[in-house]
Amino acid sequence: MRASFLALAGALALAGCDSGDVPSPAERQQGEAAPAPVEANAVELRGDGLSAGAEAFYFAAGQQEAETALAAALGKPLRSGENAECGAGPITFTDFAGGLTAHFQQGRLVGWNWHAPQDGDAPATGTVKLPGKVQLGSARALIEAAPGFNKVEGSTLGEEFALGSNIGGFIKGGVVEMLYAGTQCFFR
Repeated sequence: MRASFLALAGALALAGCDSGDVPSPAERQQGEAAPAPVEANAVELRGDGLSAGAEAFYFAAGQQEAETALAAALGKPLRSGENAECGAGPITFTDFAGGLTAHFQQGRLVGWNWHAPQDGDAPATGTVKLPGKVQLGSARALIEAAPGFNKVEGSTLGEEFALGSNIGGFIKGGVVEMLYAGTQCFFR
């Protein structure tokens, strides 16, 4: 009986270590084409990660690799820091020119948000974009007509929306003020 209990406890411990809903990059690519490379000085944001130049990164990619590719496309990081009080657990972040902030947990890419550059930021040496017509600064009418658009009712953060199940954003003054995907540190 004790041996059965130990075997069951071991199996449960191993099952508890599995991330469950975070498939590996190889699993994500099964049956689908890998994201296409973008120009060397461009970053394309996706609901499951991002592409920087010739490299594509899914969420869970290594921080050092993602930061190196982002710096090659957009220039050296503007600043970095940590928010230890995030509801999702401590998050480190790195800001790049063009208003892109990459989020990391335990050395892994977990999210991004794209917003207006802060006053005093160096100008972007590259471009940041989403695939398709919706971009930062897009008019309300364009975003509301986009496939997968849904208004987030009752948001305490402002006029929030979702584009499908993986990308979200905010509208302010009739234009898209921020876009995001993955783990965020929003206090609702």
